[in-house]
Amino acid sequence: SAAPAPNAVSPDKDAEMPATEKDLAEDAPWKKIQQNTFTRWCNEHLKCVNKRLGNLQTDLGDGLRLIGLLEVLSQKKMFRKYNQRPTFRQMQLENVSVALEFLDKENIKLVSI
Repeated sequence: SAAPAPNAVSPDKDAEMPATEKDLAEDAPWKKIQQNTFTRWCNEHLKCVNKRLGNLQTDLGDGLRLIGLLEVLSQKKMFRKYNQRPTFRQMQLENVSVALEFLDKENIKLVSI
């Protein structure tokens, strides 16, 4: 039997990757599980306002679902007006700012985001 070439790419790169690197990898199984669990939890609450998350990484970007989720969870309305139809990136960022300002006024601290 022939020995593999010294610089050959292993067919199973995960076998050579240290355990800590595997755990931190983008596609680590525990990350997918947590992402799916959190998405389902959000959707359960967003049902009340007829909204839904499909992709956790992109669907909160315009601020509307985030605002909806915060209003459902807190049972309060936003303190400031926000853009109901944010067509431009600036409007989307303003919506996210309104949501973050709401959290600040409610004395909810965000850690590690």
